Amino acid sequence: MDMSIASLSVGLAQAQTQQQLGIAVLKEAMDTSGEAVAELLENVPVSLDPNLGTAIDIMA
Repeated sequence: MDMSIASLSVGLAQAQTQQQLGIAVLKEAMDTSGEAVAELLENVPVSLDPNLGTAIDIMA
């Protein structure tokens, strides 16, 4: 247990930097996936029949 204050400080700083990098990468991945979803939704064809899916026939 011969750790100095300086080595503890360096270790904590490295851990904080790694955490910040991980968060930045995750945010970038979320932004990229959000853009991909938006692009996919833009390319979904609109139904040719506007009444399709607006009513449900139920028989008892």
